[in-house]
Amino acid sequence: MNNSKLPVVVIVGLVFIVIGLSAFTVNERELAIKLQVGEVVESELEPGLHFKIPVLQTVRKFPSRILKIDDAPQRVFTLERTAMTVDYFVKWRIIEEVPFYTSTGGSQDVAMDRLREIIKNSIVTEFGKRTIVEAISVEREKLMEDMLTNAAETAKGLGVKLVDFRVKQVEFVSDVRDSVYDQMSEERARVATETRANGREAAELIRSTADKDRTIILADAYRDGQIIRGVGDARAAEIYADAYTKDAEFYAFYRSIDAYKKSMGNPGDLLVLDPNNEFFRYLNQSSGER
Repeated sequence: MNNSKLPVVVIVGLVFIVIGLSAFTVNERELAIKLQVGEVVESELEPGLHFKIPVLQTVRKFPSRILKIDDAPQRVFTLERTAMTVDYFVKWRIIEEVPFYTSTGGSQDVAMDRLREIIKNSIVTEFGKRTIVEAISVEREKLMEDMLTNAAETAKGLGVKLVDFRVKQVEFVSDVRDSVYDQMSEERARVATETRANGREAAELIRSTADKDRTIILADAYRDGQIIRGVGDARAAEIYADAYTKDAEFYAFYRSIDAYKKSMGNPGDLLVLDPNNEFFRYLNQSSGER
């Protein structure tokens, strides 16, 4: 190589080195800040190619994607001072690179440690305001909303945003689980006994009402039957009276024949009467002739 071209090559090489040390890129999934002697000199860098002063200035990049904290279950106490364990997860993201850098030194591990403390405080606070029933069933959605709101407000100082806060599972701790289950079993047994007692009471009421209605119906039916029977007897007496007035002798004969049939209509019937008794009046008068 010609010695006269060597300085040019060296200069060109140095230019490329300087450009390589000065240029940097930021993609759409990153947040970046430019530092000079540890101080932030530029932030909110748009995605694309940027430049910095080599050696004097440095660049720190942070992910802008959603991150997740899936920690070990947290022990809490409800309003009744009952111990429970809460299994949860939290989704978060960095939204302000400068506060994030100044509060955590740009370390995700430091940020997650601080967020864990914020989240645990929120869980303890919100569970402590609620009873067991409210915490595990009735107000589960409201509980998660309140925990997210409470923790998100504190997390703003770290330059991060809590995107979601979910409770996966709530359980009683082992040393109180059996006693709680026993209490729940006793409560269910009490409710069942009370329900059965109410059912028996309702059944007795229905039964007594039915018996009363039956008695009333039978009494009304007997009354109506007696009225109908009385009307029938009166009508029969009227018919008999009409028949008697038309032919008294025939009426007496008919009644006697009817009395004979009723008194001697069955085998083995036996009457001990004087032959001249009025009962045999029409038999004694019969000559046997056709």
